[in-house]
Amino acid sequence: MTDQPELSPVAADGVRAKLRDFVEQAVVRNTILALVILNAALLGLSTSPWVMDRFGSLVYVLDRVILAIFVVEILAKLFAYGRAFFKEGWNIFDLFVVSLGLLPQSSGLSALRALRVIRALRILSAVPQMRAVVQALFDALPGMGAVIIMLSIVFYVFAVMATIMFGGDFPDWFGSVGESLYSLFQIMTLESWSMGIVRPVMEVYPYAWAFFVPFIAMTAFSVLNLFIGLLVNTMQAAVDAEAEQEFEKLRDLVRSETDQVGMQVQELKAEISDLKAEIRALLDSKNG
Repeated sequence: MTDQPELSPVAADGVRAKLRDFVEQAVVRNTILALVILNAALLGLSTSPWVMDRFGSLVYVLDRVILAIFVVEILAKLFAYGRAFFKEGWNIFDLFVVSLGLLPQSSGLSALRALRVIRALRILSAVPQMRAVVQALFDALPGMGAVIIMLSIVFYVFAVMATIMFGGDFPDWFGSVGESLYSLFQIMTLESWSMGIVRPVMEVYPYAWAFFVPFIAMTAFSVLNLFIGLLVNTMQAAVDAEAEQEFEKLRDLVRSETDQVGMQVQELKAEISDLKAEIRALLDSKNG
């Protein structure tokens, strides 16, 4: 039995370079994006009994084929990029999402089967614009942390006050700090806050509005607007940074082109000087 020939390091690098160029092609990227969207639609259709009764086998086969393509794509990227594959967070995200699809799908593991729908999140990594939005969210987390701490303090103070003031007559809503926190969260979302909670409380405590109105103003209107402002500022900063990078690339390109033009001008000057010298020499020889 003969040994299989192994690729030399140089040949392997060449194959990896060609594979990198292939997986980064726009056609390949767009095909993967289309398959991600199709796979998300199939996962939704698989929840319909009517569809599964009539086309269940087709849905299953398409799902398996798309998953196989995703696995091949991940393996190709692993070989093409090597250890550099794990330096890109989106590659790790894709690897995790695709790996979930390889989990067993027996009836006793319905929770794991439900995780297959996470494959639809690959749209986030496949679309550059969505990557920018997700990156902006992560960049805003440090600033959001301070807002979350401030909001938590406000919630805790108002929850303790509500428990003390209203807990005796409304134990379902304000019987404990935990129940008060949940009720105040509902009020902050403005979901049935007036007729559902505040007005019944005001029938017993007519001046309860003086407690709830400032709470809503501080949370629903002020603090949540801070979240929006942070996200907008972070996304604007990301856009500005990207524009600055593009400007730097353009400036480097212009500088490179300018240097080349300068070198060509110098060469032309040298050629003209040589040509003048030759003409002068010819004239001198004729006059002599």
